[in-house]
Formats: sequence, C-alpha cells, structure tokens
Amino acid sequence: MGLGGFGSTIARKMYEDGHDVIAVDIDEKLVQDISDGVTRAVTGDGTRTDTLQAIGAEGATGAIISTGDDISASVLAALAFSDLGVTRIYVKVVSRSHKRIVSHFPHVEPIFPEEETAKNLAMRIEKSDSLLNYVSLGSGVSLQEMAVPSQWEGKTLAELSLRTRFRVSVVAVHDVISDVMHVVPDPHQTLLDSHTLILSGTKENLQRVAELP
Repeated sequence: MGLGGFGSTIARKMYEDGHDVIAVDIDEKLVQDISDGVTRAVTGDGTRTDTLQAIGAEGATGAIISTGDDISASVLAALAFSDLGVTRIYVKVVSRSHKRIVSHFPHVEPIFPEEETAKNLAMRIEKSDSLLNYVSLGSGVSLQEMAVPSQWEGKTLAELSLRTRFRVSVVAVHDVISDVMHVVPDPHQTLLDSHTLILSGTKENLQRVAELP
C-alpha cells in the first residue's frame, strides 16, 4: 500500500520473484505506472478496511505500507490490515518517533531505510576498503561482502578454516566476472582475486576478517 519510490520498487521486485502482488494507492497515475509490473493494481484508499476487503487483502500473507510523510495514513493502514487478520505487516517509517508509534502494534515491523542504510554505510567506511556490503541482521549477527584478501588467493576454504580461525561462516562465493553466486560453496573451491565472499558472524569477528590485507 503506497506506490512511491520505495513501495513501487519492492512491489515490482516481489512480482519479478514470482509472488502475487496487489498494489494500491489513491494516486491513479502511480497505479497506472505500475499496472504492468504487479499482479493487480488498484486505485483506492488503503487505510479503509472495506477497500482492502474488496481487493482481497484478507487472504494476504503479508502487507507492506509505504505512505511517505503521512504518518497517520500508515497507522490507519496498519490497523486496517491487522483488523483483517494479516499477521505480517511491514511499515516504512520516516522518523524515530514514527518507528516508536508503529512498534506498539502487534504483527507490525517498522522499516527505517534511511537509518539502516546510514548505519551500514558507516560500518563499511569504518571497516575496510575491501568491504563491499554490510548488513546487520540483529541479535549480534551480521552479513558482509568483501573482496578476497590477497593472502587467501589461491587457497581453498577448507585450507583457510575460517570458522575455526575467525569464527565466521562463508555463506556464498560470488564470481564477479561471470556474475555467478555459489551458495553453500564447495570447501575445495580455490579462491581467486575475481571472487567476493559473503560472510556471516558477529560484528567483532567480521571486523577482524575485514582488516586483513
């Protein structure tokens, strides 16, 4: 619900990934613009329970609410989806106060893209030039993508024993040249300078790895 930049992007992406997506907004032009990128696009007021019932929201496995700066609309939409029995509701928030408000509702998870992006960027800057991406997953666990340290080139994951030495796990190996992602990689695969590694672990252990030359 809400088809601004954030809402329309996630709607298109989920549809591309094979999900049934119903997009709703009060702006008819935004609805027309996305009509070929989702299962169904509807012009209507997504804060009203009757509107959501009419478009089939009662059977939804989840709802994503993105109403920009209109905090009251996001709260009303969250209540409407909750009244219909939707148990996975994600609300894009625009401030910490907004985040605090929607956090009080059951089944609602606030999404604060600006805050999360800023924190992840700060972590990348603090860590190393070799760090390409960093995402905190909560509960002290994070994911990071980094270039293969020069001292690891030509070696296999089995030889490096990263779980024992650094207490991190290799989730995937990305071959940048072929753009192939090897999920649950072969431990006997030789690492190349054209590879990047997606690692999971605690912030402290990931930082140790990121600081390797």
